[in-house]
Amino acid sequence: MPEPLLATHCLDAHYGDFQALFGVDIDVFEGEIIAIIGANGAGKTTLMRSITGLLANGSDMVTFRKGPIGTLRADQVARLGIAMVPEGRQLFQSLSVEENLIIGGQMGRKGPWDLAKVFELFPVLKERRSVPATALSGGQQQMVAIGRALMSNPELILFDEISLGLAPIIIKSIYDALPEIIGGGMSAVIVEQDIAKALRVAGRVYCMQEGRISLEGRSDELSREQISAAYFGV
Repeated sequence: MPEPLLATHCLDAHYGDFQALFGVDIDVFEGEIIAIIGANGAGKTTLMRSITGLLANGSDMVTFRKGPIGTLRADQVARLGIAMVPEGRQLFQSLSVEENLIIGGQMGRKGPWDLAKVFELFPVLKERRSVPATALSGGQQQMVAIGRALMSNPELILFDEISLGLAPIIIKSIYDALPEIIGGGMSAVIVEQDIAKALRVAGRVYCMQEGRISLEGRSDELSREQISAAYFGV
């Protein structure tokens, strides 16, 4: 069995005195897509923040290529090859589309993704490259956020609530682009409330409830009944 690219080990997370995660164990292998599903407040975003260094944990609670990264800063984690498309996109309001994308390339990591390839993936961004990023539609802003993450040429990309608040046609276009985004051996974690979409693109799925993993398994082996029970706690 190969070693996972990323793993969490009995991961706990706190916001002050409030504990948000309880002993969470997940792993992601090279070239794999996994999905994290669960209702609002289940702990999905906290898990993403813990992985990316936005929330500090015990050193060995998060490992990347077998090395402990739980106490690293977010910029240090990014330089190792982990990028996140955050919930709410979090673009730089004063910067143009192109400037937001260029910031993603400041890690200096070598790889296939550059401005030309992002513009090839999302042609509308090339057309609007000089427009302030926050003047775009919600779907176009999500494309900028994805492109910014890709510009860092990550080994692992995390999508936090990839389709939240977007029109169905935009969600379809983003999911249609995923094979090219994740091609070439990149691994991905997709946080998603839409269970059907998550199961369609991910090889394995973890369901979270109240800060714990309530179910895990291969997407093609879990029944709707198992997922519903784990998701809703019934």
